[in-house]
Amino acid sequence: MRDIRNYSLLQHNTFGIDARCSRFLEYGNEEEACEVAAILRQEQQPFIIIGEGSNLLLTGDYDGIVVHSVVKGIQSGDFAPSGHEFFISAGSGETFDDLICWALNHNMPELVNLSLIPGEVGASAVQNIGAYGVEVGQYIDYIYAIDIATGERRIILGKDCGYGYRQSRFKGEWKNRYLILSVTYLLSTNYKPCLDYGNIRSELERRGISEPTPQELRQVIIDIRRAKLPDPKVEGNAGSFFMNPVVPREKYEELAAQYETVPHYIIDNARVKIPAGWMIDQCGWKGRSLGRAGVHDKQALVLVNKGGATGNEIVALCRQIQQDVKAKFGIDIYPEVNIV
Repeated sequence: MRDIRNYSLLQHNTFGIDARCSRFLEYGNEEEACEVAAILRQEQQPFIIIGEGSNLLLTGDYDGIVVHSVVKGIQSGDFAPSGHEFFISAGSGETFDDLICWALNHNMPELVNLSLIPGEVGASAVQNIGAYGVEVGQYIDYIYAIDIATGERRIILGKDCGYGYRQSRFKGEWKNRYLILSVTYLLSTNYKPCLDYGNIRSELERRGISEPTPQELRQVIIDIRRAKLPDPKVEGNAGSFFMNPVVPREKYEELAAQYETVPHYIIDNARVKIPAGWMIDQCGWKGRSLGRAGVHDKQALVLVNKGGATGNEIVALCRQIQQDVKAKFGIDIYPEVNIV
């Protein structure tokens, strides 16, 4: 276990904010997680639990404890009773994209649409990461964790996690309640690729591929993501900064009457999802900056650190964009990034 005072978090957030925390605790196995939970109970200080920091915006030094997992290991389990589903378990400190590579190499392709999403396994289960029609919560069978308040080992069923669009009970009523040790997924052998989101199908057609292998689909998704998202090592960012709002169908129809090409995804008969990036672009923000914080010139959903920006400067940009979108479209948009 690592226990470090006055610790720099520069390497633990992809926005590149050089903030520090009072104390940094890192656990690599179940025994160490129990030790960390005991310290948190004893110290009674504010604390946050982070993953890779790819969904985190620090607005200054954190006067408290930061907790991080480096629990490693990926393994496959037995077939489920149905006979056409199987289990994979991964340590909470594993890089999520490494899990996808491992699964593909073992003929388990169902998570492929989530390729190249940054972050770690534990944080992905908290955030319910998603892309191109797939959300990780669809596949989580259970989570093994330590209850911080009691030190007890817990098995938390995926169906009890309250998964929704970028939401889970870990972000709400269970916030800072558990130290996640591992996540177990239930995947089907009857794989059917999901191709009808974003520009996946058009890119496949451009490459002359009608029925992609999982490896071909992964490469297409990786290439699309790299083309539109900046490298955090070059320009600090946390990927998509805002969630796409879900609006009543009446609101969508009102917008469609004004904008013939408004992009949308039908959720059900009553609700429609509108891409926040499109609205931000319509407000003229793509490629613009507010001081040292800016909006990426290829994807308006991404806010970037242009060099030396503070977390508060990025928050100021976020708020200005929210105001402009509200004024133009009458829709509220909210960050999916955790602001601390």
